[in-house]
Amino acid sequence: MFYKEILSLIAIAITLAAFIPYIREIFRGSVKPHIFSWVIWGATTLLIFLAQLEDNGGAGTWPIGVSATITIFIAYLAYTKRADVTITRTDWLFFVAALLSLPLWYWTSDPLWAVVLLTTIDVAGFGPTVRKAYQFPYSESLLFFALFTLRNVLVMLALENLSVTTLLFPAVMLVICLFMITMIAYRRRVVVA
Repeated sequence: MFYKEILSLIAIAITLAAFIPYIREIFRGSVKPHIFSWVIWGATTLLIFLAQLEDNGGAGTWPIGVSATITIFIAYLAYTKRADVTITRTDWLFFVAALLSLPLWYWTSDPLWAVVLLTTIDVAGFGPTVRKAYQFPYSESLLFFALFTLRNVLVMLALENLSVTTLLFPAVMLVICLFMITMIAYRRRVVVA
């Protein structure tokens, strides 16, 4: 199992390598995260981390916990830097749905249902960011999504218990990151900075 811990530590290093430049670009003003996407992602990632821990995900859950912490910090930066604070009713709906996953988890005593709901909400949380990145493709970092693609592969390899509960979130995030890379790269060819 030692190799899983090594893979997890590499995934954490990649997580930091993705987030540090992203945070630096927020401070420079060249990346403008949508606050509610990051609030939703922070809440859902934290809850998924807890569900993965309950399902004995082991070392593979560590990068998800690190991501949750940093994601909540980026939500704070998005608010304080006034990056994109447009919040719609749909944004509130997704946030409330994320919070409602806690009673679902409690009532079913099964973290799987919470992970399914939270992963769905996390994907929906990409809505404001997809809209913004489509209109302004230079407002998001390709490197960030590329590093998270690699990170999610390593997370899946580092999981100690392979189940839908532990695999669903990193697998779906892998697909979403690939989508974001493709869309942003395409839009950058079409739209001149």
